[in-house]
Order: sequence, then structure tokens, then C-alpha cells
Amino acid sequence: MNKKIILYGVLFIILAILAFATFSKSGINTATGNSINNAGGGDYSGLPEKCRPPQGQDIQSWKEHLGHHEETRDCLNYFK
Repeated sequence: MNKKIILYGVLFIILAILAFATFSKSGINTATGNSINNAGGGDYSGLPEKCRPPQGQDIQSWKEHLGHHEETRDCLNYFK
């Protein structure tokens, strides 16, 4: 019986570590809410509407565009 409890405990810990690793590398950043890491373009739905790049827009060009406008300059914080 004790071996079963230990085995289930070890399996639970392994699954918890795998789940944590999966979510921490997926680009989900709810802790700070100010950094998006999307290499290769992806889902920007978590950004404010004014900060979202148009479909197919090159991110470097979009960042330049954001920096030229006073009202969207703060959006650059999402693309660090």
C-alpha cells in the first residue's frame, strides 16, 4: 500500500512539472501582462485593440509605426 501512495505521488509531481513547463513556454504571460514573446507571429488577441498588428503586418514595421504616434507609444512595452 505504501508503495502505491509513493508511486502516485511521484506521478503527480511529474505531471505537475510537465504542465508547468508547457504553460510557461507557450507565450502566456498573465503574471506581468506587459510582455509578449511571439517569434514568428501568433496570437495577439491578449493585447489592447490599438496595439494589435494588422493581419500579415511585419512586427518590426508595426513597432516602428507604433513608436511614431504618441497615443500608441506605450504599446511598445508589449513587444519587448
